[in-house]
Amino acid sequence: MNAAGRLGVYAAGLAVVFTGAFAAAGAALPEETVAAWTQTAEGHEVDQHNGGHEASPAQTATQAAESMVPGVAVEQEGYLLQEVSAPGAVGQAGRLSFSITGPDGAPVTEYETEHGKDLHLIVVRSDGTRYRHVHPVMDQGGRWSLPWQWDAAGTYRIYADGMPTGAGKSLTLTRTVDVAGAFDPAAPAPMTADEVDGFRVSLNGDLSAGAASALTVSVARDGKPVTDLEPYLGAYGHLVALRSGDLAYLHVHPEGPEPVKGEVSGPEVQFAATAPTPGRYYLYFDFQVGGQVHSARFVLDTTGSAHTAPNGSTGTPGTPGSAGHGHGGH
Repeated sequence: MNAAGRLGVYAAGLAVVFTGAFAAAGAALPEETVAAWTQTAEGHEVDQHNGGHEASPAQTATQAAESMVPGVAVEQEGYLLQEVSAPGAVGQAGRLSFSITGPDGAPVTEYETEHGKDLHLIVVRSDGTRYRHVHPVMDQGGRWSLPWQWDAAGTYRIYADGMPTGAGKSLTLTRTVDVAGAFDPAAPAPMTADEVDGFRVSLNGDLSAGAASALTVSVARDGKPVTDLEPYLGAYGHLVALRSGDLAYLHVHPEGPEPVKGEVSGPEVQFAATAPTPGRYYLYFDFQVGGQVHSARFVLDTTGSAHTAPNGSTGTPGTPGSAGHGHGGH
């Protein structure tokens, strides 16, 4: 199905897109949120911040979505990301480690495997640079760790993304880590192409707030399309998006069926995405060629109205669902 057809399906509500409120953590829709939307649709919801005037469905849906955006808290559903231990200065070798405790206060030692791993760790500096997507190892006591060394100073956001057994859904827990040294923050401007490890990676499409958007990532090397993208964690590519400002965490997967082991693809990987709010977003594309994983970075500003659906009708940002194949995890 072409991109226009896919967007038509999304607009009709017959397929799903990602939003920061739901897809990134694979979350189920809480009953209280459903009730809020239902009340709004029936004309009973009142916006207390608008002089007592009745809130529109789009306003209420946006407020509900914003209250559930993942990647901005150390705790979710009673699960807590305990303090991160890491080297304190640039160039200092050591280990990055942490644990996750459950509602009972004990370290979680059992996780459901998602996309080939029990836990996915995203690390990025507050200015959107220095992105890494790695997979630590857990010891018998529930402590996750891996060798670590910082190559630049600054404040970093650590995202632990996984599904503890019994939680019933993926969780995205986060903390910040300060790294001593001379800090020279970047001010990334919008960019839709990146050069990484001899590859030129390009992003085509616009990112809309509150509406489904078709994004296509293409990979080339030496001026020629790359057609040997390998399956990596159950997909031909992964796209992570962070909202500039609070670094709210979004995560999507490409459209289409999961790849078969041994098969390759390329040069394009397509995504369907919806940003929860207008603004600037940092996007990171992970792909694998020749057994090596590479990461490209893009910066996009949203376009259009925050509440305009692909069919031109009024949309509802935060509509529950997930993107492509896979449920927002990794």
